[in-house]
Amino acid sequence: MGMIELVADIPLFHGLPKEQLEEVVDIVVDQMFGRGQTIFSEGEEAAGFYVAVSGRVKVFKLSSEGKEQILHFVGPGESFGEVPMFAGGRFPAHAETIEKSRLFFFPRSLFLDLIKSDPSLAMNMLAELSWHLRRFTRLVEELSLKEVPGRLAAYLLYLSDREDGSGELQLNITKGQLASLLGTIPETMSRILGKMSSQGLINMQGRRIEILDRQALEELSAGGKFIV
Repeated sequence: MGMIELVADIPLFHGLPKEQLEEVVDIVVDQMFGRGQTIFSEGEEAAGFYVAVSGRVKVFKLSSEGKEQILHFVGPGESFGEVPMFAGGRFPAHAETIEKSRLFFFPRSLFLDLIKSDPSLAMNMLAELSWHLRRFTRLVEELSLKEVPGRLAAYLLYLSDREDGSGELQLNITKGQLASLLGTIPETMSRILGKMSSQGLINMQGRRIEILDRQALEELSAGGKFIV
């Protein structure tokens, strides 16, 4: 695919005419990262934002003790690092690749010039930021109000719905990364997954999971009791 086709396939730029897509392509910095490479660190001056073209990126915070809390994972077509886009400032979290990744970097000053000349691009950006806000609101709710089994049940249902709703899904992160995302430790995560399997809620083969009892997972995600 050419650069215009790649940019047009990014949700942030859906609906833009070819002339405007060409303007976006003119400011793109095409970058390749190996697995485990730092993209930016918390507190670093935010000179722009990124969109993943291929690969996967984790965005996370580190406590003063060095404990990692994953905020979210970024896959193809998704943007990240946009928070300081309008106000300027510094990145509020760390970003690191978890596999070989191709990223498009959009310099802040040049992108703001495009927004000023094209209000429809600003609306797309606001829609993208609203989606991120809803996702973080859900994360805060789950970490503060739900026990770990409920968080895991909600995440498995989310993955299933994001794929095709058939009840089969593929974990594309490690159990350790999943534990960090859900605010627990790998041992607890493995124990809960094992218990869900023994109780007939799921069938797990490696990273492939089949949801066997969706109703039970829905009840669990809504605050139902789960005996580990």
